[in-house]
Amino acid sequence: MRKIAAILFLFIFSSDFAIAETTTLRIGDQKGGIRAVLEAANGLQNLPYRIQWFEFVAAAPLGEALNAEAIDAGVIGDAPLLFVTAAGAKVKAIAVSKSDPYGTALLVSANSPLQTIRDIKGKSIATSRGSIGHFVALKALASVGLKAEDVTFRYMLPADAKLALNQGAVDIWATWDPYTAFAETQEHLRILVNGRGLSFGNGFIAATDSALADAKKQQALQDFLNRLRRSKQWANEHPDSYSQTLAKLTGLPQEAVKLSFIRSKTIWQTIDQETIAQQQDTANFYHQSGLLPMTLQVADTFDRRFILNENSSIAEHPAKN
Repeated sequence: MRKIAAILFLFIFSSDFAIAETTTLRIGDQKGGIRAVLEAANGLQNLPYRIQWFEFVAAAPLGEALNAEAIDAGVIGDAPLLFVTAAGAKVKAIAVSKSDPYGTALLVSANSPLQTIRDIKGKSIATSRGSIGHFVALKALASVGLKAEDVTFRYMLPADAKLALNQGAVDIWATWDPYTAFAETQEHLRILVNGRGLSFGNGFIAATDSALADAKKQQALQDFLNRLRRSKQWANEHPDSYSQTLAKLTGLPQEAVKLSFIRSKTIWQTIDQETIAQQQDTANFYHQSGLLPMTLQVADTFDRRFILNENSSIAEHPAKN
């Protein structure tokens, strides 16, 4: 009996030790984001580490989680990343997504009298402070010689902003896909200004310095990025199958999901010098707009050790039937 008890003790102790030694990545995501594409493309099979997912409704709370080191890494837009770093968060961008920024847009009701960006002087804009929607709104104003003071910004999360626009409490909603696509297809809202020519369309995977200092987590992050790139490549080649799966995963209508996905043409790639220069331009613009109190030199906010494997075969992670 004692022998059996001893064996059981050793088994339990050994199992607990093995679990304790298993690397876990705490990943922050947004609705319809990286988890959805990884699951749709079956990119999470045979993981040599664990992933604990945290979903956020917008970039601002995700950035706060990074700052608090409540997560190891997360997907975040270029403008929100600047606010995170300006707040003193010890994070680095480790990979970039390149997208067509059309879906980052200023939305109005279908019967709104507003027709061009010049019409919005004196109007109210709902958006999340420091979001890519906020950035595009400011860039749109600057493109016609207007300033932030020429409109009234009301800062709120996407669900509240949509409600405010539908109820007539604000004139414009500055947001991003998939919210834009959902608003177009389900709410019958209209795009007043899209993000082309205003935004670089960059998004990032940002990781905390503490996670990057952990050799096991660094290795897991490299594998995670390659899986993400392969999964997105598969999705781009199978838009109908991906959109159907994504609709099930997110609970969003397939029509909206497909519209958002097809027009974004997103690819994940290694950080390059052009991306760093674009991020510096964005930082300079935010400083000139008075939203960043200091001039940020962004080069130090990138970790270029991570190389996304451009030649990986999608077949390594075949999609579900």
